[in-house]
Amino acid sequence: MASLSPRDNTKPVPLSFAQERLWVLDQLEPGSSAYNMSLALRMTGHLSVAALEQSLGEIVRRHEALRTTFVIEDDQPVQRIAPAGAFTLAFVDIGRMPEGQREAKAQLVLSEEASRPIDLAAGPLLRAVLIRLEQEEHILLVTMHHIVSDGWSMGVFYRELSVLYGAFSKGDPSPLPELPIQYADFAVWQR
Repeated sequence: MASLSPRDNTKPVPLSFAQERLWVLDQLEPGSSAYNMSLALRMTGHLSVAALEQSLGEIVRRHEALRTTFVIEDDQPVQRIAPAGAFTLAFVDIGRMPEGQREAKAQLVLSEEASRPIDLAAGPLLRAVLIRLEQEEHILLVTMHHIVSDGWSMGVFYRELSVLYGAFSKGDPSPLPELPIQYADFAVWQR
């Protein structure tokens, strides 16, 4: 059996078997949000929005899967990996609403955002919105498509976000090592 190693970046990247199943389901029911995965984090205390946005951008830079779209080339679905770029964190400020209405409005925003479909061909397959409830109370909602995320990778995402935010909020560089293998490398190896 061949060992897992970095792929040849000059060749099209196939889908893994799991990605292919999810891609087929998306083709059968376009515009569905059934395979959206969301992570909501309530944060209290001082929040550096700049450090949070930088942390999310670094996670997207580190993990090619989060910059990937799925397109047809030569009648086959393939992964198209975009270069790393700036990440924009959406922001909803409901802090000026009457206190009794904020939680209901936050839940509405969370529900709408979590159920908004993700276009596998256009992307992005990860989006994030920060809801400001008060000066020192926020909710971060991160939504990804299951084709690039699962329960295990959501845990990795959360851990990396915590480490990166801790570093960036102090002005330190990322303490995380570069990733030697990406999910696309696994897909090539699997095929």
